[in-house]
Amino acid sequence: MIVKPELFSTWFYPTEVRFGVGRISEICEACSALNVERPLIVTDVGLAGSEMIKEIMDLIKASIPEVGLFSKVQGNPVGANIEDGTAAFRSGSHDGIIAIGGGSAMDAGKVIAMYQGQEKKLFDLHVKVEGGPNIDIEHIAPIIAVPTTAGTGSETGRAGLITDEAVNTKRIFAHPKMMPTIVIEDPQLSVGLPPNLTAWTGIDALAHSFEALCAPGTHPMADGIALEGMRLVKEYLPRAYADGNDLEARGYMLAAASMGSTAFQKGLGGIHSLSHSIGALYNTHHGLTNAVFFPYVMDFNRSAIEEKMIRASAYLGLKRSGYLAVREWILETRDFFAIPHTVSEMDIDDSSLDRIETLSAADPTASSNPIKFDEVAARQVFLKSLKGVIDF
Repeated sequence: MIVKPELFSTWFYPTEVRFGVGRISEICEACSALNVERPLIVTDVGLAGSEMIKEIMDLIKASIPEVGLFSKVQGNPVGANIEDGTAAFRSGSHDGIIAIGGGSAMDAGKVIAMYQGQEKKLFDLHVKVEGGPNIDIEHIAPIIAVPTTAGTGSETGRAGLITDEAVNTKRIFAHPKMMPTIVIEDPQLSVGLPPNLTAWTGIDALAHSFEALCAPGTHPMADGIALEGMRLVKEYLPRAYADGNDLEARGYMLAAASMGSTAFQKGLGGIHSLSHSIGALYNTHHGLTNAVFFPYVMDFNRSAIEEKMIRASAYLGLKRSGYLAVREWILETRDFFAIPHTVSEMDIDDSSLDRIETLSAADPTASSNPIKFDEVAARQVFLKSLKGVIDF
């Protein structure tokens, strides 16, 4: 009989992660470790009035009275959210960020921590195809991340995704110093997440590990992390979905999400490049959009990933071996969580097809797709997903 480890640990890869039930009690000690005396909590509109945020605020105020709260962060954060958050940071003379919530709050918190110390305009700092960000790295505020969903893994990533409202395009801001220095992963904080959001964010974590595994190039550590991240999702996401109070399942899903973002330093691919463009244009949920595009991009990439799928099917313990076995598992997983099979079921049509293909091909994640993901490819995959046809 295999005895499962106790859900309480601290590891230091790729940053310090304090993992376990009740670890939120260490939030003030984490601030002290980073010399943060006037933290600004960044969260989203939905969480702002929750009992969870109130309790965390009270916990912090007991030791650190000068804590602020900024919650004007929408589901797909936009530039205005960052401008407003930066104004709040500066006006309150804050010296650090505590990002609490899902990917939106995490991304916004990291970008605010970076932008508050810059002189250039926000969208002069994003990662461009022709070069890297022009960020003053000496003035990035320390960041503590407290994820409440198990999906984006933004807590262990060095990037933030923000929509440029002027052109309806998602921009990536990235620098190693934007990675949170301390992460607190407390499964109790994700207990209240509804089943549908549990599923959507969980498949987002799965997509991160899957695309990282499939990305070209040599990165054995990322490949190993990606495989184990996929296995954890396979084992624990159905449990977290069925019983939101299952702390073991919630805990391992938090770990799987962090593993996905750690692995995708190797690269992502077409699932994300399409999802980013659709999210910018239609404001869809990122995890759900990834879930819809998953099998279509997978099939487009089949010729380049078949050997990797032999290894994946074996590691995941699937009944059959190879590409078709993994695809069947993905399709069954989508069915189990009631994921729409087509983008048309998300009220999306081909009226913005030209814009979708342009944005998808230009997205930085397209460059690490196993097969060239240009405008022709993006159009082809999108139209397949619109009709529900998997036959590459």
